[in-house]
Amino acid sequence: MKEKYIPTIGLEIHAELATKTKMFCNSANNPDETRPNTNICPVCLAHPGTLPVINKMAVEAVIKTGFALGGQIANFTEFDRKNYFYPDIPKGYQISQYKYPIVSGGELNGVKITRVHLEEDTATSVHEKDATLIDFNRAGVPLMELVTEPVIKTAEAAAAFARELQLVLKYLGVSEANMEKGQMRVEANISVSADPKKFGTKVEVKNLNSFRAAERAIKYEIERMIYLTEEGRGSEIIQETRGWDEMKQATFSQRKKEYSEDYRYFPEPDLPKLFLQEIFNLDEIKKTLPELPREKRERYGALGIKTEDIEIFVGNPKLADYFEQVITPFRSDKEKIKLASNYITSDLLGHLKNKSDYTLPTPINFSALIGMLSERKISSRGAKDILEHMHGHDDNPEKIAKEKGLFQQSDAIALKAIAEKVIGANMAVVADYKAGKEAALGYLVGQMMRESKGAANPQVAKKILLELI
Repeated sequence: MKEKYIPTIGLEIHAELATKTKMFCNSANNPDETRPNTNICPVCLAHPGTLPVINKMAVEAVIKTGFALGGQIANFTEFDRKNYFYPDIPKGYQISQYKYPIVSGGELNGVKITRVHLEEDTATSVHEKDATLIDFNRAGVPLMELVTEPVIKTAEAAAAFARELQLVLKYLGVSEANMEKGQMRVEANISVSADPKKFGTKVEVKNLNSFRAAERAIKYEIERMIYLTEEGRGSEIIQETRGWDEMKQATFSQRKKEYSEDYRYFPEPDLPKLFLQEIFNLDEIKKTLPELPREKRERYGALGIKTEDIEIFVGNPKLADYFEQVITPFRSDKEKIKLASNYITSDLLGHLKNKSDYTLPTPINFSALIGMLSERKISSRGAKDILEHMHGHDDNPEKIAKEKGLFQQSDAIALKAIAEKVIGANMAVVADYKAGKEAALGYLVGQMMRESKGAANPQVAKKILLELI
């Protein structure tokens, strides 16, 4: 029965911008400040007679985001007062944008974007047993809000969009977008309908603080709506704001959904209108954009790198930068590039995860290691041993290989002696191979590698074994 219902999801994502000061005053914007009510001033506390001043860097950050998303940058924009009364809003209204956002349109991950605008964040409510306390450190922090079109059809696609946006913001350097710190918050507008030409009643689930929570909350809400509809209780689905209970893995009603008229928007009288093309050189801003995640995927894909490796690099820019330095000598050799990618995303990343003090080999030394491996001067086992030794050392891999006897032996006379010994000790396996069991030969090669402590060249060892057998 579920199949006949069509979910429709739109997202509203807030991201705190990484500026030095707040949106309308010079108080520090420091998300790591743990002392309450430290980064505050009369402006962000809304003392009478104070006036806001626009943070130019925050506006530029939203312009960069707009360009990265392929949106249209407005020439004219203005700020508005969004009126509502809540303890974490010191002024009794929030300075936001309503009719004239900075960015219109755009697309990310196949999802069309409605708008991107700029506003100020609220204070933080700290709930204790007998009281609610307010920390104003966050009040007035520049907050970017992105609104998508209601075109997302699955919870998985919604979470994937949010993840990709987080990556874009990090690449641009406009936001750390750390969800655990509340620097990025996801809200989902969800409805279901059996009629593809009509939307169902919309419910908003707010303040989802992880991608997993967003995905689970959307799935739960879709299933709740379908269940109520199937049970003939569709009237219980009302336009409201719901929260997500992580412990119960369920949404719960918070309040009836407000409409735009409830906020009584009007232009902020204490701030000037902005004509962005007169203030910023938009062409120059566009030229400063870094390589974006989708562009990095395309470039790495053209190098023949595995999709899973690409995603590791895209999600870890520092590791990607190291990879770029390692492959500099291999620009025209895709096989060496793929080999470097494999070793960095498996062996090297494994060392980084398992050893908190692991130091990366210099890119030059790692390039040399890949070159030796590619030219079969060392075996894969030898490469792993060298990489292990490189922890805490800046030794050249050739020097390590020489000291530890890890260069592959291709000397036919020496390897023939080892092969004769292996054959003599494994006559039953030799008989299996002669009987047609191909895997038996691999076993014998493995025994030669063991006898030579990994130094035998596998190809030469295999050739000698075949000659002797």
